[in-house]
Amino acid sequence: MTVEAEKPVADPSIQAELAAFGTPEREAAAAFLAAHPPGLGAPVAVVIPAYNEEPTVAGVLEEIPAELAGLAAESIVVVDGSEDATADRAAAAGALVCDVREHVGQGIVLKLGYLLARARGAQFIGTIDADGQYIARELEPLLEPLVAGQADFANGSRRLGNELTTDPVRHAGVIFFGGLVSLLIRQRITDPACGIRAMRAEVTKAVTLNQQQYQTSELLIATAMNGFRVIEVPTTMRDRPDGATTTKKGPNLLYGMRFARAVLGTWRRERSALRSAGRTRLRSEKIQ
Repeated sequence: MTVEAEKPVADPSIQAELAAFGTPEREAAAAFLAAHPPGLGAPVAVVIPAYNEEPTVAGVLEEIPAELAGLAAESIVVVDGSEDATADRAAAAGALVCDVREHVGQGIVLKLGYLLARARGAQFIGTIDADGQYIARELEPLLEPLVAGQADFANGSRRLGNELTTDPVRHAGVIFFGGLVSLLIRQRITDPACGIRAMRAEVTKAVTLNQQQYQTSELLIATAMNGFRVIEVPTTMRDRPDGATTTKKGPNLLYGMRFARAVLGTWRRERSALRSAGRTRLRSEKIQ
């Protein structure tokens, strides 16, 4: 009689975290872990949220190296209720795909992707958008200081690197919100809205992530205010390539108002938590 190898079972804490998600996310995660068992992943997971990114997602995946900062890497695409062939294109390009059948928001699918990466055993997590505006090889310099133990979170910065986009309003917004976030967390941040970053996997479990859409600033602010070492690394942002779908962020004014609400809401929440814990120093003492 042939004895089948026992499949790894997700850690109970992972199951508990999954219980907090909605039904579409839980169903998608269960299918993902059945196809890609927990504990068998690469040390580095690149999590990519994707909502109707059929024209560009495969190109982004093809640019991600199989090894980053000396460690094997795998790509996890979390599809956010796409109405096109995003999931099929991502799978054909070699990604592990978690297909959430309803549109729940980028913040939710990123949080789910972080959880799946940790379930697979990732030690480090990188993120990049699926629209082709960021350069996948720049994940390497983001991960290197983390692997070397010099930081816990590396934020990409188009202001320290290259901003090749042509929207002057968005450019001004990055400068304004960089100044606001720097003031709030008492650490210089030049680009609080960058779509490429890397972090130690445990960061994503330690911080509170509630934003349905604007999780970029929430993750950055919560990470810094919870004592993790945050650095910025120069990166590049390009215009969307020909054929890419249009931006999902909406008009500039509306986007700016929603982003400001996420920034201020996260800061107030984290400040309240610190005060409740008897701490008054907002900036991490670990930051060099």
